[in-house]
Amino acid sequence: VLQRGEVKCGVKHTQPLFGFRERDGTVSGFDIEFCKAIAAAVFGDETRVWYIDASDASTRFDLLTDGEFDVLIRTTAIAASHDLRRRIDFASPILHTGQGFAARKDSGIESTSDMGDAIICVYAGTRQEQRVADHFTDIGLEYDPQGLGDSPIDAFFSGRCDVLTLDTSDLASLISFRDDAADYVILPQVISIEPLAPVVREGDSEWLDIVNWVVHGLIAAEEMGITRANVESLAANPPNAEVARLLGVPFQGGDVADYRFPDPQFIQRAIAAVGNYGEIYARTVGEYIPRACTLNDLVINNSGCPDGQSGIMYSYPYR
Repeated sequence: VLQRGEVKCGVKHTQPLFGFRERDGTVSGFDIEFCKAIAAAVFGDETRVWYIDASDASTRFDLLTDGEFDVLIRTTAIAASHDLRRRIDFASPILHTGQGFAARKDSGIESTSDMGDAIICVYAGTRQEQRVADHFTDIGLEYDPQGLGDSPIDAFFSGRCDVLTLDTSDLASLISFRDDAADYVILPQVISIEPLAPVVREGDSEWLDIVNWVVHGLIAAEEMGITRANVESLAANPPNAEVARLLGVPFQGGDVADYRFPDPQFIQRAIAAVGNYGEIYARTVGEYIPRACTLNDLVINNSGCPDGQSGIMYSYPYR
């Protein structure tokens, strides 16, 4: 990567909000921001990224292991079948999705407990259909499942069903692309969990470390209140040793924390380029996928959450 002078990042070009190729040829979305953060951390320049199309799920891992790109960041869920059967390693999760539900805002539906007798559109013969059946059995509600082979999305948006169930990332992408997006809502409730994470080739522990610590550095920055707007001033005058360690600067005349590679300021550069984790979330998917008191919220925010609802995002310690 250093010899080439850029990061090759395998991303989607087809999914709005996550990885989408715009008409002008640029690629934007949640996953893209993490590619930029890695490039900024390593090179000090978030533009030194080559975005390689990894939209096809059937070839994404082969392209990675064949060396077509350095890191795969394209809504890929951690799973034993992938991790154990292929020559790949997953980094830490950057987003938790799962099978969720979308409804019209004026429907009055706020959770599955409001869906008694609702018409729910779901792809027939899939794990999603089975999960819905199991969930409604568990909560003791009757519902009308419209198991459709190829048109549940069209059926939902044409008003033939009350609820559409898919992965929340897919629901968000579908809704965001519509002119009437404001008429729909994705419920915060999910009935499965899919931890999405970057992927690297197996055996490259140094590169995996860099990807992992960039991810955790962006989460740590949100926990500490470090943003793209204030990172420069906090680096010049850190309020405490914890902030100084993260940003790679001395505190009150002490030594600079040395993480060996890339250099002590690598997280500072990433934050300056893309902001902290919360900033990335807010400007990409935050309008469509609820975060507060869901798995994607910070653990430190859990005190005000209802029972059974809480965030699990936290940074590993920088020390």
